[in-house]
Amino acid sequence: MRQDDAVNAHDADGYRAPDPAAMRRQYRPDDGGLLESDLAPHPMEQFTRWFKQATASAALSAEPNAMVVSTADAQGRPSSRTVLLKSYDDDGFVFYTNYGSRKARDLAANPHVALVFPWHPMYRQVLVTGTAARTSREETAAYFHSRPHGSQLGAWASAQSTVLAGRTELDAPYAELTRRYPPGAEIPVPPHWGGFRVTPSEVEFWQGRENRLHDRLRYVATGDGSWRVERLSP
Repeated sequence: MRQDDAVNAHDADGYRAPDPAAMRRQYRPDDGGLLESDLAPHPMEQFTRWFKQATASAALSAEPNAMVVSTADAQGRPSSRTVLLKSYDDDGFVFYTNYGSRKARDLAANPHVALVFPWHPMYRQVLVTGTAARTSREETAAYFHSRPHGSQLGAWASAQSTVLAGRTELDAPYAELTRRYPPGAEIPVPPHWGGFRVTPSEVEFWQGRENRLHDRLRYVATGDGSWRVERLSP
């Protein structure tokens, strides 16, 4: 399709679709930008500062812990999806999933992973690259039992990333599990479900600025426990 055709494309109802190339917005951060002198010594401390601000932001009140997780399989074919950050510390970022899911299969073959926290209303992103490894079963169990009852059942009912013939194949096992484990019953941790901890090797803090001259400050692990900070051209 030629560019003119794409710009003038209509949907089935005859509605003229907006031109994405014409969508422009000046980024004017309230704090004036991000300087090297603003950064904490450790990237996870800096992440904590920004995460607190994102959590307090009314514009990000829905799920400020949402992050895009990108993986690649053994053949290098990439895939991305949005998941929820469930904990973090100096050792990295933790999320949970079915170990039979596409992302888990990818990580079993290729532990390299990238994360993006897209805090668009604040003109900010945090970009992480690193490697992922499974959390301990004790850590997984502690988190699993903190989940709502329905979410615990859902971890058993869903064979994540597998093809379904219809919604019934999901609803039927969930209904059976609901009968087996009524509210208040202890639900065992599925052996096929658990956490991954992403240990970062690079963490970039991206602050939007006017005229697309954004601030990009990246922490790089040096291998001796310290971090080097680099400024990247936007």
